[in-house]
Amino acid sequence: MIIKQFVLTPFQQNTRVVVCDATRRAICIDPGERSAELVSCIREHDITLQAIALTHGHLDHIGGTSALHDEFPKAEIIIHKDDEDLYYALRQQPLMLGIEPHQLEALGFAYDDPPKITRNWADGEIYAVGSLRFSVRHCPGHTRGHVVLAELTEKAVFVGDCLFEGSIGRTDLPGGNFEQLIDSISNKILSVGDDFIVYSGHGRETTIEREKATNPFLTGSYDFKRTV
Repeated sequence: MIIKQFVLTPFQQNTRVVVCDATRRAICIDPGERSAELVSCIREHDITLQAIALTHGHLDHIGGTSALHDEFPKAEIIIHKDDEDLYYALRQQPLMLGIEPHQLEALGFAYDDPPKITRNWADGEIYAVGSLRFSVRHCPGHTRGHVVLAELTEKAVFVGDCLFEGSIGRTDLPGGNFEQLIDSISNKILSVGDDFIVYSGHGRETTIEREKATNPFLTGSYDFKRTV
């Protein structure tokens, strides 16, 4: 497995192209914005982009879908059905965050309408990319339709905005739920194994073992009820 990472958007979001080194077939996980470097990487390394694989529907994870699909129209677009509303509301999302209309273009948030979704993720499905096999796990809590993609042989789990080094995803946005997110992390992410590398939507890679031992949201040292 080959992973090529691009840090995009004002939110410093990690867009990744995950490639089967045997077949050169790949998915792009969460294209945050239009990126000539991303397109060039795919073309110059003779990669066949099989799918635009979206972990969830927030603007910094889907903002580049339209531009990438224009370049690679055969790539399917996949998102969970419970985040379709966010996906199709891409152009309204910056306004929902309080960004004024006159600021959109300067901040890179003047989006085109997103292209039609090809199909939805199904919890528990195995998605094949060449010889890679991604276990798809519905992990609501950050959004209603968030999913993570775990490649069990390569011991890699792509968690979007569920889990970060020393932290977890926000739950104060529409569709967020703290208890639900903790349940998703505990039962769908931590269960993959301590030696898995965690590839988050923002920040550095970490491991399941490290987060179990040090993440205050998982060790019990963070008291959610005391802070609200």
